[in-house]
Amino acid sequence: MNKRYIKLIAMVLFLTSFTACKKWVESNPHDRFLVTDLDYLKSETDYRTMAISVYSPLQWLNQAVVVGDIASDNSVAGGESASDVLALQQIDDFTLTPVNSTLADLWQVAYEGVNRANYMTQYKDKNKAGETVSFNGKDALYGEIYFLRAYYYFTLVKMWGDVPLFIDKRLDNNDARSLTRAPKAEVYAQIEKDLNDAIAVLPTTQSQKGRITKYAAQALLGKVYLYENKFTESASVLESVITSGAFSLVSDYASIYLASGENGPESVFEIQYTNGSPYYNWGGATRGQGNYAVQQNGIRGLNGTGAFPYAAGWSTNLPTQNLAAAYSAGDQRKAITAFNIEDYKAAHPEMNITYQVAPYRNTGLYNGKYLPRKGETSGQVELNYLNNFRVLRYSEVLLMAAEANNRSTAPNDVKAQGYLNQVRQRAFGDANHNISATGTALKQAIWDERRLELAMDGDRFFDLVRTGQAAAKLTGFVAGKHELFPIPQEEINVTGLTQNPGY
Repeated sequence: MNKRYIKLIAMVLFLTSFTACKKWVESNPHDRFLVTDLDYLKSETDYRTMAISVYSPLQWLNQAVVVGDIASDNSVAGGESASDVLALQQIDDFTLTPVNSTLADLWQVAYEGVNRANYMTQYKDKNKAGETVSFNGKDALYGEIYFLRAYYYFTLVKMWGDVPLFIDKRLDNNDARSLTRAPKAEVYAQIEKDLNDAIAVLPTTQSQKGRITKYAAQALLGKVYLYENKFTESASVLESVITSGAFSLVSDYASIYLASGENGPESVFEIQYTNGSPYYNWGGATRGQGNYAVQQNGIRGLNGTGAFPYAAGWSTNLPTQNLAAAYSAGDQRKAITAFNIEDYKAAHPEMNITYQVAPYRNTGLYNGKYLPRKGETSGQVELNYLNNFRVLRYSEVLLMAAEANNRSTAPNDVKAQGYLNQVRQRAFGDANHNISATGTALKQAIWDERRLELAMDGDRFFDLVRTGQAAAKLTGFVAGKHELFPIPQEEINVTGLTQNPGY
């Protein structure tokens, strides 16, 4: 995918005089080898290439996954010391302020994604030159654009609540002072519209893995409805994904997170990462095609011989003992989610494993889902790991459908139990751990299962907030304040936006 921001160059017309004949002529920028926005979107290839650039900011949002667990009871920031990765330490401790580099970066990246999508939708029917470019599959291509814009706005609204909402065009610096924060209900309404528009035109399968499908849009819409407490609507749209027969649970949970498990039968939507174009820019660590968060999760000084598969990292985003204790005996998800290097070392004495204990807030556990592995990077090795983020899996679709059916206007707890227990049966390999509770007890069981199934995938903090459990479960969390993150101060300085309460 394109790794750079699309820069739109304004076309300048000027008059030149010829001394001898005194005639004024119009200069063509192409005579000076300039490319202008009149040269964009002239062909099908242009549209398809630019659509890929709308995907690119997805890769740069990788710290949103990290934040979603560090801000919760699932993990701690870790690192070398209390001042290492300070932005994440502040999020972990709820001492965060409007000056936070990670939050500022996520805000900017999400809006870069919005801007890129808006440029495409602005010139969907006619390009900047006023020309219509028609081709087979154009509507379906725009379904991907609508999904991506919805995903960027969903990231923004669940992190910051009321946010600037614009869809008509790509904004530039001159528009900054005109921005205001739209109520989150309006933002969610636009997200719903974009996803419904996407569903109407997207295919159920794509020839290129990682491209958006109709099912991905339906699954995301079902999730959005949960965040809006629209449970009946959520149950309906998620049922379409389940009954499609397009997805299935793989038997080996840990295999989902291997390179060989990417885009597998359980994958509904993954953010694609690659090391095909090696990246070296430490000044833009999250801007490459590789997954920077993988290096963060790695174990310091890790080494081994023979078939030892792992590479070293920085001991950031460490799973908590609280998370590990939440798993029951026999649950296969625990070993990969809360990876215990000492247990692994004891099981493989032939590998001669050595490592450094995490220097700060050591929990003895590591995020095994996204540990760096040998042979899966290139260039500047820390910046080019190819492990995809599994954003929407079929197991989550089942759990969302379980919650939606349990909390619908006309609850269907039998169906909710069935979806929940499919996930638990995969986890334990039998039906002996099935849940038979109903009503409120079933609801809590579903919420608890989301933690176990989706731990270290970036959902936990947002789940605790949307379900009203955050204040009771998170040390340092202040109700009425920490449900939202602070608007980055530099954005307020430029735009004059109001700040979230308490910051």
